Formats: sequence, C-alpha cells, structure tokens
Amino acid sequence: MEEWIKMIGNVGFPIVVTLYLLHRIESKLDGVIVAIEKLPRQLLKYDDPRDKK
Repeated sequence: MEEWIKMIGNVGFPIVVTLYLLHRIESKLDGVIVAIEKLPRQLLKYDDPRDKK
C-alpha cells in the first residue's frame, strides 16, 4: 500500500488509476484469449457432417 501512495505522489492520481485498471483487466483478457483460441476446435467438434451437401 505504501508503494501505491508513493506512486500517486510521483506520477499523479489519473496515471495510477489507469495502471490499476489495466492490471485488473489483464487476467480477464487472458481468459478471452483462451476462449477465442478454443473456438475453432469447438466449432469443428460440433460440425454436423449431415449439413454438408
């Protein structure tokens, strides 16, 4: 916590808030990336061969 207070004094409140929000959203973006990478396999898994003519 002391480190955050030093950062606020050094670089300003808006920058600290931005860095905090970027840090929080990083893990959520990692989850989205994993889901997007799995999507082609899931689509192939559920591809019904009867639909092809």
